[in-house]
Amino acid sequence: MSAPAASGLDGVVVAHTTLSEVDGEHGQLVIRGYPIESLVERATFEDVCALLWNGVWPSTAESAVVRMALAKARADAFAMLPSLGGALGMPDGMESLRAAVGHLVSIDPSSDRLRLTGAIPVFAAAWARQQLHQPPVSPRPLLSHAADCLQMLSGYVPEPALVRALDAYWCCVAEHGMNASTFTARVVASTGSDTVSAIVAAIGALKGPLHGGAPGPVLDMLDAIGNVSSIRAWLEAELAAGRRIMGLGHRIYHVRDPRAAALERAASVLEASGLAAERLPLARAVEHQAERLLAERYPDRRLRANVEFYTAVLLDSVGIPRTLFSPMFAASRVVGWCAHVDEQRTVGRLIRPASIYVGPSTGVTR
Repeated sequence: MSAPAASGLDGVVVAHTTLSEVDGEHGQLVIRGYPIESLVERATFEDVCALLWNGVWPSTAESAVVRMALAKARADAFAMLPSLGGALGMPDGMESLRAAVGHLVSIDPSSDRLRLTGAIPVFAAAWARQQLHQPPVSPRPLLSHAADCLQMLSGYVPEPALVRALDAYWCCVAEHGMNASTFTARVVASTGSDTVSAIVAAIGALKGPLHGGAPGPVLDMLDAIGNVSSIRAWLEAELAAGRRIMGLGHRIYHVRDPRAAALERAASVLEASGLAAERLPLARAVEHQAERLLAERYPDRRLRANVEFYTAVLLDSVGIPRTLFSPMFAASRVVGWCAHVDEQRTVGRLIRPASIYVGPSTGVTR
C-alpha cells in the first residue's frame, strides 16, 4: 500500500538551504546566521540584499555597490513605463505587478536579480499613482531603495524615520524559508527556466489570499473596532459568527511570530519619532485581548500574532495605502526569491513530486 500523502506537503523536506531557518516551535527566524530581530535593528535593505545574494555580511563598500546598482535598476524600470501597455491600468495592484514584471527580459542571474528588485517598487508606485490619476514620479539615484520607493509614491523626499521604518519592514520579510511563493519560484527554476519567469510565477502565488493577502484586513479590523473599549465585544461577535480574527495564527509558528515582535518594535520607534503609528496602542490591545479569547475558545491551538498584524500598522504609518501592501511585500521578498532561484540552480535537478491515484479502478465501464 502506498504511503499516505502529506496534505499541503506539511513536514516534507524539499530542499537543503543556507538561506534561512524557520523554527515554528520556538518562534525563531534566522537569516544566513542572523536572528531576524537583530537583522531588522542593524541592517538596511541593501545590506540584506548583499547578505542573501552573497552569503556574508557586506562591508560598507559592498552595500554601497548594491545601492548604486539598485538605483540604476530603478531608473531602467522607470524608462520602461511607457512600454507596459495596460499593466498600470489594471484595477488590482498584484495583477498589475505580475503583468509589468513579465515585460522584463532575462539577461543573466546576477543582472536579473538586481533588475527585478529595482523594478518592483517602480512599477508598484507608478500603478498606485495612476489609480489616483497622477503621473509617475521619477526615481532619484542618490536615495536609498526604501527612501526612493516612498519618494516615488508621494513625490517628496521622506523623513529619515519613515525610511528606517520601511527598511525595517523590508529587512523583516525578505526571506522566510519554503513558503508557497518561494517554492513556486524554485519549481520554475528547477526546469531550467530563467529568473524573470520564476519571479513572475512567485508573484502569482503571492497574489493568492491564503499567502499574501492578510495585512489589509487587519486594518479593516482595527477600523471596525475603533477604540479600546469596543475590543472585547467586537471580537466575541466575530468568533460567535465563526469568522477569523485577522493577523492571528500561522501555519508554521506555534508561538508569536518573531517578525511580529520585530515589526512592533519598529512601529514603536516610529511612534517615538512623533511621525505616525497612531494605531499602535489599539493594535497592541487587540492582540492581547484576542489571544486571551482564542486561548479560551481553542485551548488546543496556539493562535498568536503573525507578521501581518504589525505589518498593517507599520505600512499604514509610513503612508503606504493598503492596496499596495502585497506589492510592497513582493518588493522585499523578491530578494529571497532570487536567492532561492540561484540556490536551486546549483542542485540541477527537476522538482517532480509524486501523487497517489485515487480515481476509478482499471476496467471500469460506463
